[in-house]
Amino acid sequence: MAGQRKDKMELRTLILLKKKGLSNRKVAQIMNINRKTVDSYIRRFKVLELDHAELLAMDDAKLHDLFTEDDQTEKIRYEHLSSQFSKIQHELKRPGATLQTIWQNYLLEHPDGYRYTQFTTHYRKWRGKVKASGKLEHKAGEKLFVDFTGKKMAYVDRITGEVIPVEIFVAVYPCSQYTFVKAVASQKREDFIDCLDSCLRWSGGVPQAIVSDNLKSAVSKGSKYAPEINKTLADFALFHSCVVDPARPYHPQDKALVERSVTLVYQRIFYPLDKQTFFSLKELNVAIAEQLVLYNDYLFSHGGSTRRSQFIDLEKEHLSPLPVSTYNLRYFRRAKVQKISHVYLSPDRNYYSVPHRYIGHHVEVQYNKDTVEVFYNFQRIAKHQRSFRPGNYTTIGDHMPSSHQAYNDWSPMYFEQRAAVVGPYAQQYIRQLIAQYSYPELGYKQAQGILAFVKTHSASRVENACKRGLSHHKSSYQTIANILKNKLDTLEEEVQQAFHIPMHENLRDASIYR
Repeated sequence: MAGQRKDKMELRTLILLKKKGLSNRKVAQIMNINRKTVDSYIRRFKVLELDHAELLAMDDAKLHDLFTEDDQTEKIRYEHLSSQFSKIQHELKRPGATLQTIWQNYLLEHPDGYRYTQFTTHYRKWRGKVKASGKLEHKAGEKLFVDFTGKKMAYVDRITGEVIPVEIFVAVYPCSQYTFVKAVASQKREDFIDCLDSCLRWSGGVPQAIVSDNLKSAVSKGSKYAPEINKTLADFALFHSCVVDPARPYHPQDKALVERSVTLVYQRIFYPLDKQTFFSLKELNVAIAEQLVLYNDYLFSHGGSTRRSQFIDLEKEHLSPLPVSTYNLRYFRRAKVQKISHVYLSPDRNYYSVPHRYIGHHVEVQYNKDTVEVFYNFQRIAKHQRSFRPGNYTTIGDHMPSSHQAYNDWSPMYFEQRAAVVGPYAQQYIRQLIAQYSYPELGYKQAQGILAFVKTHSASRVENACKRGLSHHKSSYQTIANILKNKLDTLEEEVQQAFHIPMHENLRDASIYR
């Protein structure tokens, strides 16, 4: 009995000390008992969910009974709950799921189970250990992580025998770890967008956000807090009603999952295909797709599910639907409206007209494989069919200043007067150059370029070049540039000198041959 009384005294003393707010370590020191013993008592307090006053108000027998409950029963109850932690974590990935609703369902199945406070305490303690391992929790359908592998694959050109290296794109839905892989020619914007489009169509839906590493094809300007997204990628995301969320620099946990997936792709896709030879990018992608099926159907070591089954059961229903139409890749460029009332699109080396009132203003040019659109302050001011003929002018008549008698420093007379200073042939050439266009403004830029040659060469050489250029079928800046580059403007004088034969006493008269 003495021993029992001592146990009861220990319990009451321990409760009093904890009521005063002392730590477990301090209580153990005061009572001269092992701290683990104190810890076990405190855990029991939490299970009972009674406050200190309620415990101290109990008689010794009641208090003794509470703290001598069969340990085996408690162990079984905890083991059952702990076996559900992974399932609870899995359920919490579903949008709208909370610990409160999951606990309510748990209690319906196990009326003698833990109360809410202890239920959440045990789960959060377990989750803390999982987080300490570096794992992040992800909601179903929330994100798609994308990156390119560091290593490359290759195919062989059947005609030349050249080995062509290719980039490997990897995308992962983090909640299910469902993975997409595709080989492309480069990491350029066009190939990157093509990979994203293929991935979304392959998975049959759109996540809330696309998380990329700081690829040049994704991020125009990197930043820890506000990276600048490539406009074409932002346009792609807007078309699909999602956002782009670049992984933060110097935060490896942001991209740990996709990097882990890349390692697995090396093992499950690169390695099985390493000994095979492919003769086209298409052939390589067919083989990758076959291995990808096996990879996504591979059983996880921690359970009987696969990436594909988790994606179908958990994630797919939370993806947004795909747009009805397909995305048409668009490009964006800043340009200044020139005095000729056109903007220059450097990739095409072409000019496209805009209304003359925007001369001198900076505009945004948006273009795809079919059309070119020009925007000023977010309003479209011009639209053209895209031209792929270098040096071409695509013009709408109403855009031109001459159609409205608008004042313009540049005019045919202005350039003719400037050319007259160089010489009569230059004046005639410039007049002919401008006259061949329906809209004289289209010739102004070339006329300006020809007259600028006076600074790099000389007025006499430009005059001679224009004299020779007049014999050509069409007048252009390029014609004069080629004449000067090849020094053809000096050729006429040299030819005349070469055919000048002086009289000589040894030369026979033509009459001898009659």
